[in-house]
This record gives sequence, C-alpha cells and structure tokens, in this order.
Amino acid sequence: MEKTPYIVESDGVMKVRTCAWSPPGDHPVGCGLILTVKDNKLVKVEGDPDNPVTQGRLCPRCVALDEVMYHPDRLLSPMVRDRADRGKDAWRKISWDEAYDLIEAKVREIWKDYGSEAIFTITGTGRESTLYAPVYGPAVLNTPNGSSTQPFSGQACYGPRATITNFLLGAGIPEIDWAQYYEDRYDHPGYQVPKYIVVWGKDPLYSSPDGFFGHSIIDLMKRGSKIITIDPRLTWLGAHAEYHLQLRPGTDAAVGMGLCNVIIQEDLYDHDFVENWCYGFDEFAEACREWTPERVEEVSWVPADTLRAAARAFATNAPSTATWGVALDQSKQSTQAGQCFLALVAICGYIDVPGGIAVMNTESFIGKWRYDMVNTLPDELATKRVVDPDGKYALFNTGSVLGGIQGDTLLDWLEGQFADREGYYKLRMCWMLGSNLLACEAAQSKRWYEAMKDLDFVVAQDIFMTPSIMGLADVVLPLSTFAEHEGLVTPNYGRNQHFIGAMNEAIRNDNTKSDLEILIDMGKRLKPEMWEGIEGPDDFFDKLLRESYGYGLDEVKGVPAKMSGYEYYKYKTGKLRRDGEPGFETVTGKVELYSPVLESYGESPVPYYREPTYSPLSQPELAEEYPLVYTTGGRNIAMFHSEHRQIPSLRAINPDPLVTINPATAARFGIADGDWVLVETPFGSCRQRAHLTNEVNERLIHLQHGWWFPERNGEAPELYGAFDSNPNNLMPHEDVGVTGYGAPYKNGICKISRTEAPVQA
Repeated sequence: MEKTPYIVESDGVMKVRTCAWSPPGDHPVGCGLILTVKDNKLVKVEGDPDNPVTQGRLCPRCVALDEVMYHPDRLLSPMVRDRADRGKDAWRKISWDEAYDLIEAKVREIWKDYGSEAIFTITGTGRESTLYAPVYGPAVLNTPNGSSTQPFSGQACYGPRATITNFLLGAGIPEIDWAQYYEDRYDHPGYQVPKYIVVWGKDPLYSSPDGFFGHSIIDLMKRGSKIITIDPRLTWLGAHAEYHLQLRPGTDAAVGMGLCNVIIQEDLYDHDFVENWCYGFDEFAEACREWTPERVEEVSWVPADTLRAAARAFATNAPSTATWGVALDQSKQSTQAGQCFLALVAICGYIDVPGGIAVMNTESFIGKWRYDMVNTLPDELATKRVVDPDGKYALFNTGSVLGGIQGDTLLDWLEGQFADREGYYKLRMCWMLGSNLLACEAAQSKRWYEAMKDLDFVVAQDIFMTPSIMGLADVVLPLSTFAEHEGLVTPNYGRNQHFIGAMNEAIRNDNTKSDLEILIDMGKRLKPEMWEGIEGPDDFFDKLLRESYGYGLDEVKGVPAKMSGYEYYKYKTGKLRRDGEPGFETVTGKVELYSPVLESYGESPVPYYREPTYSPLSQPELAEEYPLVYTTGGRNIAMFHSEHRQIPSLRAINPDPLVTINPATAARFGIADGDWVLVETPFGSCRQRAHLTNEVNERLIHLQHGWWFPERNGEAPELYGAFDSNPNNLMPHEDVGVTGYGAPYKNGICKISRTEAPVQA
C-alpha cells in the first residue's frame, strides 16, 4: 500500500486520518476515520475508504464523536472533593499539577503508613486503558494488587477464553479467518472463504468485539459462507442462519460436547490432524460419549435433529470456521465451554488453515513491555498480593494468569471476610481506570459500593461523570478522546493482532490527557527509575515499535493500517513454538483435548457438564416461584457497555433499558409492550421496559446491561439510578467455576410483574 500523508491541509481545513478506539468506548476494531477539523474544532466524521479493514464503514458511536467531544457535561478539568463529601456533587476544579501533587502525596502517605500493598487498581474492559492499566499497579503505585484486576465475578470477560486458549493451544484467542491480515483482503491469492461460520455466544454485528469487525461476516455471507448460530436469542444472524441452536443459557458445555460427539461417533473428524497434532483424543471422545443429541436436548432446549444436522454440516464442509463470545465466559462452566469450542475446530482440522481459525502465539510490542513491567516487583512484595486464603482458586493464587486479583476474592477481602486470617491487611486506596463498576461490571453492585465507599482515597479517570465516580472517588482526571491524543490500536489486545493503526491527534485539548500520558506522568513522579528515557507517548511508541518490528511510529502513521500479514500451517513449520519445533506452544506440543495444565490445578482435564446453580433443573422447587430463565448482556448498536447514555442521537436509538419478553409470556403476566417490568430473583430486583418479540422463547427473558441515567440525581444514594435498572442485582456473588473463572451473568431464574416507571429521588 502506498504511503499517504495522515494530515492534509487546505484553506484552513485539516483532514486527519486516524483509527478509532477508546474513549469514547469501542472495542479495538480500529475503525478507519477521516476527521475534518477547522479552527481546532471537529466539523465532520467520515469513514476512511482506504482502510483495508473497515473500508469506510462506521458504527453510530463513531459518527456521534462530535456529540461526545462537545457535550456540556464532559469532564474538562481535574476535580477534587473532600473525603467527607464522597457521594455529593461537591467537586471543585483544580489544575493538573495540583491533582498530580495531591495523588503523589496520598500515595506516599499510604506507602509510609500501611505499605504499598494497601493500594489496588480496578480496570474495565474494551477501553484503551486495558493496554496500560496493568502497569499502573507495579510501575507507578508499587503494588502487587494491580495488573488486570476487574470487579467482574469470575473475571467473566475475555480472561476465561484467553486462559483456556493459552492452555490448550499455547496461543492468543483465535478468531475466524476473515482475510484480516492482508491489504487485498478477500482477493488475497492464498485465502479461502469459509463454507460455514459458527457464531457462538456472540452478536458481532452489534459488538464488533476485541478487534473483530463484525460486518466481515456479512462480507463472507455475500461470498457464499453459511451461518450456524448458537445463542439463546434469535439475532439477525440467527434469522439468516442455516442452523440456529437456541440453547438455554448456561448449557454451552453440554451443546459443545453434543456437537463433538456427533462428529466423533459418525467418524466425521479430521483423522490426520487429530492423530498428528492433538493430544488426548480418546479421553476427550469418552467424555463426550454420553452427550447424545437427545440428551443434549433434554438439558439445553436445542432439538436433537438441529444439533445433529449442524454438526454434520460443520464437519463435512472444509474449510469452515467459528467465533466465540463473552457468553462462554459468563457462565459457571466457562472453562468447559471453552474446551468444547476449541476441540470442535481442532477435531475438524480447521486451525491455522485458509478459511479456518487464525492463531498466533507472539506477544505484541505493548504486550511484552507490559509483561516486563508487571514483573518488576520484588518477591517479598509480590507475595503480598490479595488471594483467597482458602486456596479456592489455584490459578489466581499462584499468579499464573493475568496477574490480578480474582474479582470475587477482592470483594470478600474488601468486606473484611478474611480479617481473622494470617496475612490479611486492610486495603486503603483504589485507582479506577475505565471502570464504571457500580452500573456495569460488578455482580451485587450495592455490596461493592458499601465495601469501597469508606476507603481512604480513590482516584478515577474518565470522560464523563459516572455513578462509580460520584459515589466513590475523591479525585477525577479527565480523559481525552481518541481524536485528541496520540495512540495505537492493537486489535485482540496484541496477542493475535492483524494490524496496527495510528490514533493521530486531530484536536488539541490541553484540558485532558490520555491513559498513557497519565501513566507516564505519574510513573515519573512515583517510580522514576522505571520511566527513564521515555519522554512521552510518541517517544514511547516509536521506541517499542523499533525494538519489536524494526520500523517506527511514522511508518504506522503514514498508512491507513499497518497490516501484519499471515502464514498458514505454522504448526507444521515450527512457527508457533519458541523452540522452532513443529506443533503448538503447549505442555505436550499439541492441541490439548486433554489438558494436563487444568489437571494440575485440580480441574478435570476433559470437559464435563454441570447444571447452573440456579436453574429449572437444579432448583425445581425454587423455580415454581421463579418460573422464567433470564439472560443479560446482548449488545446494542448505539452504546458501548455503560457509555453513551447522555449522547442525544445515540440515546434516541435506545432511550430506555429494555427487557425482551416473548409476547405469549408477557400476556401470561399481564404485561404490554412498553410497560415497566419488575424482574426479581432470590438476590435482588431491577426495573426495565418491556420489549415484546419472538426473538426469545416463552421460557426466557433478556435484560440489557450497563444502564444508568445521567439525567437523574447524581448524588448518593441515587447515583443516577445506577442500582434501579441494573440486572447485576439479580445474580449471586461468587457462583463461579473451580478455577475461579466464569460467573452467572447470563443465566439464572426469575419472575416478572408489571410495575411503575422509576421515579427520580
């Protein structure tokens, strides 16, 4: 691709080529944009037709960028309030230097009085801060309680899939081969269009998650790909699929074993790949044997004939491919569901082949830097990391994954449940990075609020005031949007990236800073020895790019996207292993259908199925009072998790939190379309507005997540209505898998009734 200038100026108008990420929120797809700027003001947003990934297409969130940047409620100054006023709208503006001075003084005070381990960080998902948040802990705050710490129960976003992939494949999370590595995309001579695409627990047309541009599935459908969906809801893709497996939420492992069982028992698997490149096939086959389509139907609601036909179609039409979503993370059996997904593509021979699933095991340049920085703490400090004293979650207690605190353990620790245990200490300070935990991530969010509201000191950074900041923080730092700072898009968080894209500063905004700028600034103040020679973001990116790839930042800025390229069949040529030997970077050197690593952590090495803790089958007597199954978290095109609620054009698309109910079910309970509905479980309740449609069956409802109301009273206890329509109220705390992964965000039992609209306090 010929290099083109990233800035064009004419008659006082500047056009800037850039890539979108966050903030404002978006997964790291890196949509290509052309931003038109006049007098340092954004006047037009267009898709970049030369971007080989998105090819000029944009979602509504990108189109509404100007509404975010110039919103009257946007944070445009650091602010502080007295700790005694926590929860009150008693903020006063201060300068960046004043904010930095205050934070530095408080951190040093805590170091002196309590030890640096008394500080912890919390980060969200999908934000640019995800790249840098792990480093705030060890390289700025000198604490072991940072890294990828999330308030998610069971770390139920990306982490479960990343870990099981690392164990079974020794690679980054695989994605479908949508020709994403090539400038010529689908015309690349080595590429093949997949015949079938399994879309499992994912709605990529609306989410475009983790670097995967969802609209590519439409591109492939136009080129002949057929779709198999596995989803409790009938999404647009499901309505256009050859086979739609409309499972009961939380039964993914049973469905996965059923699919694999059909393929194995009917001898449809790829014998060559299984015999030469898979470990533990016989044990895996035996584990799946009892899961006939008829038995799967009994527990999952998926008709036996549909499951059987889908398995045959997928296995007998090479090449085919599959993509998996957060739904597999957000069940108690996330580990087992992940095993089944990876086994399904492995036994069919669809790994690392044209039109199959794409895998790499190399770390990105930022990933390597992050790993090196996280592992700089001395052993005596690293061993003080918050862990469950009962050793329930061996993966986290050994520090072998992600490096953060397991989310359920963190809440238990904050609540003082381990206060009588040896090694316990009180946490004193939190730094929140891109996390609106009270409205979006945390199960039983009122408990999190009570556990955190009396901390000694809390810092947060974001682009708008949120319920979590209003309720918990003492200092808030205003973030720049991607149009206002230098940055790089690294899809799939770098482990399996198909391109690197430049976020080029188009607007100068001296009132705000990026997550990386704040990290560097505070790092130089608190641990200057870690930040020697780094002058700023441009210098940081340029040095890391040159060390890793041999080219600098200008080469990334000079093209719409710096494509990674791809080589197939790397497992045959030794390019998936550090030692250069053929195979995979696993304990056995093969794809592990039987996992020695899981076995070493006390988990079954092969998948199994256990009923969700709260389901019609596991709790039949309770289900008499709570007769419906609920699921949550389906994406909507206008908003990213809990963001964009105050953006007029986006809120108009989805003005209220919606609970999707089958019309026949609604009629049973006297509910009409548009009514407000009270949803109740043994753990709590929430209110959402009824949306009646046949996309869910009569036994299931679906609730939108992440809702709060910027137009409502922000002060505690209301906190913008953060607890009113939050489906996380409905679920238990710490109902997770053996490894500490997986939680019931997407499955449980409930009852519904008509109620009144929420009233602002």
